[in-house]
Amino acid sequence: MKITALEVQNVKRVKAVALEPSPEGLTVVGGRNGQGKTSVLDAIAYALGGERLAPTNYRREGAAAESRIRVETDDGLIIERKGKNAALTVTDSTGRRGGQKLLDAVVGRMSIDLPSFLNANDKWKADILLKILGVGDELERLEKEEKAKYDLRTATGRMADQKEKAAAELPWHEGAPEEEVSAAELIRRQQTILAENGAHQRLRDELAANKRELDAVGKRLFELAAETARLKAQEETLTRKVFVGEKTVAELKDESTAEVEASIAAIEETNAKVRENQRRREVLADAEDIRQQYEGLTREIEELRARKTKLLEGADLPFPGLSVQDGKLTLDGKAWDCMSSSKQLIVATAIAARLAPDCKFVLADKLEMLDLDTLAEYDAFLKERGLQCIGTRVSTGGECSIVIEDGMALTGNGERGTGNKEDPRTPEGDDDFTLPDEV
Repeated sequence: MKITALEVQNVKRVKAVALEPSPEGLTVVGGRNGQGKTSVLDAIAYALGGERLAPTNYRREGAAAESRIRVETDDGLIIERKGKNAALTVTDSTGRRGGQKLLDAVVGRMSIDLPSFLNANDKWKADILLKILGVGDELERLEKEEKAKYDLRTATGRMADQKEKAAAELPWHEGAPEEEVSAAELIRRQQTILAENGAHQRLRDELAANKRELDAVGKRLFELAAETARLKAQEETLTRKVFVGEKTVAELKDESTAEVEASIAAIEETNAKVRENQRRREVLADAEDIRQQYEGLTREIEELRARKTKLLEGADLPFPGLSVQDGKLTLDGKAWDCMSSSKQLIVATAIAARLAPDCKFVLADKLEMLDLDTLAEYDAFLKERGLQCIGTRVSTGGECSIVIEDGMALTGNGERGTGNKEDPRTPEGDDDFTLPDEV
């Protein structure tokens, strides 16, 4: 379905315009701002798209005649909206009449409303492409699985980083043994020495007590001679009794435990280092385990992405290089906002054509965003695909098929008329179409 003829009268800013679009490629409706260019596209969209695309101010302000839109297509349809209520009439080549359902079955929504795609968010664009390819459900499942693993990998990576940071903050002692050292033998030795020293002390205490007693008795020497003799005898007995080996009590010397205590302290210090080293090894081992989990998740994510890529590689794409990455539409790996305006328009047109394969035209507003070279590139793309585009452009240059001024088309000599710049139309014989002078 392509548009072969268009007549618009008293719609929005249009007074009267007739147009025969090029069967393929671009038909540019030019003019300065506010002259009625976009009103032409709005009229086509309303005629074909129905009430959802009805202009807010359908009837031209101050118009004497009724508003009217007539669209003819190459498959014999005549679509008209006219009268106060813009009643729709659709007539096919046999004269049979239909309504909006007939148009909806053929006309693509995007074809008459490209801005809905161009201005949509990235996810919506991606969803449209996946709908075309028929792989949306499987890709969505893979996307969800990838996101879950990506989130898990992120958390795992953070945990590994935290473990490694914690290990780095723990002390490390070079040369410390792998296992803790036992101090039991040294403690037993210490206890033996302390026991011997205690026995020595008890002997010293006993000898000291005897000496004190001897001193007391000595004071009574003169009074108690017999007692003195007895005590001397007792002293001799005691002196013989306290012999240890070949040493007397006076020769007994206590052994210091300082060396043993120092050794015990050194063992405890060593064991503290061993425990700290072991703790660091454990933390690093945990970090390594988590890091391996992270790497395993990375491999799984890469496998999922490969499956997604393979899923799209086998699809019949509307335009070469299109894909969906991270839920966003891309072209040759570039995100939508990294594409040129011409590429965005070409991609949108290709997708619109695929969504409605029987609809071979699109409407495109604001083509002034393209320079003449990219405009020519877009025109070549349309012709290659056998598509038709009616677009508007703020310009009065030679690239324009028709120029609108004050709601009417300029004729070839620059005068206002109803039709194309090079071939002005005067739809004589059509009582419903009001000539410019009668508007």
